[in-house]
Amino acid sequence: MAKGYWIAHVDVRDPERYKDYVSTAKPAFERYGAKFLARGGTYHAMEGKGRSRNVVIEFASMKDALDCYNSAEYQAAKAIRQEVADAEMTIMEGYEG
Repeated sequence: MAKGYWIAHVDVRDPERYKDYVSTAKPAFERYGAKFLARGGTYHAMEGKGRSRNVVIEFASMKDALDCYNSAEYQAAKAIRQEVADAEMTIMEGYEG
């Protein structure tokens, strides 16, 4: 079974309130076995518009990735994130080759 990945590019407008997003999202991430592969850190925007925070999260399956996003726990966190940050997020299936 192919793994699922969240790929997010974020500009945080309110770092203090963003901490509320992180703590609110944590139970969903724990419930669905999220593994953070990249979170913040140095980056180089090679093409297109870069964002200040880039995140890659791995899940055991595409179903887990989607279920986490659609969970009540994450939807509560998402509401906070949308108030304090601008983001693009993609959920994609990993390569099984």
